[in-house]
Amino acid sequence: MNTMYPISRLLKASTLALLLAAVAACSTVDRGKAPALSTDATWTVLPFANHTETPMAGNRAESIAEALLTARGIGKVRRYTATAQQEALFDAGDTKRQDDALAWAREQGIRYALAGSVDEWRYKVGVDGEPAAGVTLRIIDVASGDVVWSGVGGKSGWSREALSAVAQKLIRELLNTGLSGAR
Repeated sequence: MNTMYPISRLLKASTLALLLAAVAACSTVDRGKAPALSTDATWTVLPFANHTETPMAGNRAESIAEALLTARGIGKVRRYTATAQQEALFDAGDTKRQDDALAWAREQGIRYALAGSVDEWRYKVGVDGEPAAGVTLRIIDVASGDVVWSGVGGKSGWSREALSAVAQKLIRELLNTGLSGAR
């Protein structure tokens, strides 16, 4: 009796294993347990800190996060309009901008704030130029200032994929976890 696998079956299994290994190597995500949150509460997105060399990366990630909150069913998302200023490279005012926005949220009676930072936002150097994004997200109880959830992740895409698409997938994955306890 011959117990050897047919070559085609072995090739399929090897290909699948390599594909799974390649996909798993494309992202790293760590996140906390989802808190019980109210989707009926008023939310805001605080200015994202930009820790990259890419101008406006924080603003880009903010816009994606705001749209994903709305798409996820968060009913009221108010925009902090004082963030219309342009980010400078190596901006030391990130903390002050976030503190000012949190104070504004308290004045407005907003319940939750999504804060974040962008740690990577670029196309990798090389022949393929793969897009890569890295973000940190925090959900803050505005009244107390406590961080009720946080998550961090990095993701790279394929050479023909848009950087914004990679960032959107990463931010969506993080938010889906942070908002999984929302009712």
